[in-house]
Amino acid sequence: MTKDAKHRRFARLILPHLDAAYDLARWLTRDGVAAQEVVQEAYLRAFRYFDSFHGEDGRAWMLAIVRNTCFSALDREPPAARFEAFDESLHFEVIDGIPGPESAAMTNEARALVQDAVAALPEEFRETIVLRELHDLSYKEIAVVTDAPIGTVMSRLARGRAMLSKALAGRLKKE
Repeated sequence: MTKDAKHRRFARLILPHLDAAYDLARWLTRDGVAAQEVVQEAYLRAFRYFDSFHGEDGRAWMLAIVRNTCFSALDREPPAARFEAFDESLHFEVIDGIPGPESAAMTNEARALVQDAVAALPEEFRETIVLRELHDLSYKEIAVVTDAPIGTVMSRLARGRAMLSKALAGRLKKE
């Protein structure tokens, strides 16, 4: 494969998944800046080893690289830094067309409630929920990304959803 053909194939199969890569990295690192660094490093790794990719759907392959890069980055930082809460409300942009301030506040509150509940899940459940519910990956694709058997993926999804449901119900009862 020529260098130009490799560049075109990489752009066609891997670059479209940049947003999903950043989203997964942000959920795993809980930090927007760290997520950007992880995604940059992951894309460099992906391009370096792109000759070993032989499929036509690069999403699962790329997300597996992002996941591994995240864990490598997390292993390099002190344990206390891993558990800082990511405050999505600081990064939320108000979009034109939202009916009004009350609607926007309710939407932001609901979004924050769900994001906080997802962020509080243990890592293996959080990543599985994010990959399935936010990125609509199949069980098989999640198994490839997480390097876990499909049965484990199904179990993590069921347990993660149950934990999420319980956490949300508990938070709603408090209000």
